[in-house]
Amino acid sequence: MRTRVKICGITRIEDIHAAVEAGADAIGLVFYPPSPRYVTIEQAQLLAQHIPPYVSIVGLFVNANANEIVEVLQHVSLDVIQLHGDERPAECQQIAQQTQRRWYKAIQVKPEVDTLEIIQQYQQVGASAMLLDAWHPELKGGTGLQFDWSKFPQSNLPLILAGGLNPDNVAQAIEMTQAYAVDVSGGVESAKAIKDQKLIQQFMQGVQGGSAK
Repeated sequence: MRTRVKICGITRIEDIHAAVEAGADAIGLVFYPPSPRYVTIEQAQLLAQHIPPYVSIVGLFVNANANEIVEVLQHVSLDVIQLHGDERPAECQQIAQQTQRRWYKAIQVKPEVDTLEIIQQYQQVGASAMLLDAWHPELKGGTGLQFDWSKFPQSNLPLILAGGLNPDNVAQAIEMTQAYAVDVSGGVESAKAIKDQKLIQQFMQGVQGGSAK
């Protein structure tokens, strides 16, 4: 089975078209104001109109409460919620109950932390998947950094690899980790929040190559 792909941090209609035409499985919209890839509810509504059926719309939130996420859902039909902050398992469970949406949790991989134990904690409260990103002391994703892929855990829960992925290394990353999915943002950009159609196509080719081995 081919590794699934999410193109995250999309802010322009033409970038949605490029991602869909290249075969992306999911589009990520960032609802985190400090991010250079942040979109307002109004922008997200417009972008969502150009995302066809069978391509999932993922909303990324950082330390948002359930009411804030519900407000977005009243205007934007998100398929999945990505919780990318410091949300504890109980908080994620509460958000899921109020939003009635599938969700997954992003965690930053630190060398001294038992990643598998953390994964199990979120799995027990209903996570559909876990996203493993590179650790940064201040930033929440989109850092362009990568962690040691040889430390990528094995789990019966779908695991998503993020952090520092680009067209040149994604095939190797998939071979090493056997991740269920990969998540890319800056690695297919020509500038902050500006996706590059050619880089997206090259990234998808790399995914095909890594999945075939």
